[in-house]
Amino acid sequence: MNNAAPLARDRGKVRSDWRSVIRKGWARSKYLHLLALPGVLFFVIFNYVPMYGILIAFQDYQPLKGVRGSPWVGFDQFVKFFEHMYFWRVIRNTLLLSVLELLFVFPLQIAFAILLNEVRKQFYKRFVQTVSYLPHFISLPAIVGMLYMFLSPQDGPINMLLVKVFHMEPINFMGVSEWFRPLYILSDIWTQLGWGAIIYLAALTTVNPDMYESASLDGASRVKMIWHITLPAIQPTIMIMLLLQIGKMMSLGADKVLLMQSPVTYEVSDVISTFVYRRGLEFGEYSFATAVGFFNSLLNIFLLLTANWIVKKTTDNSLF
Repeated sequence: MNNAAPLARDRGKVRSDWRSVIRKGWARSKYLHLLALPGVLFFVIFNYVPMYGILIAFQDYQPLKGVRGSPWVGFDQFVKFFEHMYFWRVIRNTLLLSVLELLFVFPLQIAFAILLNEVRKQFYKRFVQTVSYLPHFISLPAIVGMLYMFLSPQDGPINMLLVKVFHMEPINFMGVSEWFRPLYILSDIWTQLGWGAIIYLAALTTVNPDMYESASLDGASRVKMIWHITLPAIQPTIMIMLLLQIGKMMSLGADKVLLMQSPVTYEVSDVISTFVYRRGLEFGEYSFATAVGFFNSLLNIFLLLTANWIVKKTTDNSLF
């Protein structure tokens, strides 16, 4: 009983000290908080408030009745998707395109950044950087429009080359399902190569130049320096970017796929996002489309947590 009063006073003093620290910290950084306020409001309004709409995935949503008035159906919409004739098609196509991006686009960005870092002539290096960044700023409709122009079976330069030089029959690249995936990945490489390399170039600036000089005195070649100095130095950045890429594997954007696909290529081009777009906006199946999108988000979370657990067990890097 005698120790209770001092203990209570100590706890009260600690709480008071914490309140004082918080007040002082807020006073010192109040303008920074105001500066961050628009960004916070943006995410709250456009990312968190719309999550209320997830409720319609468990309803037979009727716009006239609204979210509160629509009847509940539980997991019926999810069961409907699992039993849908195109379930495995959209899952397969989404995974294949995402894995192809991970296998080709992701490592090429790292390789491109390392090769640029090895260039010693600053003018040439900046010129290549600028040229490689430019495609990222071209709109997707323009990119796909250029693909249609260059690959046109009538007057496209690629087909003209095939006909006049190689004496081949013209190929309708955009209308043949076998060419959809290669064209999708190649166009991604063209538009994302330089832009994706920026963060790796920034990470490479932290490498101590003395390490390269020491390796050179020991007789190491440039390839060995890259393998034993450059790659280990940017490994944390590579792991974090890899985890972020895996975390959005199932969220393949519908915009580019919709612009490139046609009914002829649905078998290889129909992904979850285009399926949701078609069922939700074209056919008005709002609850069904929301259930598919929610299931897609759960898959992304599962992939991210699994990849983060594996990376955490094998390396010292992880997101959390």
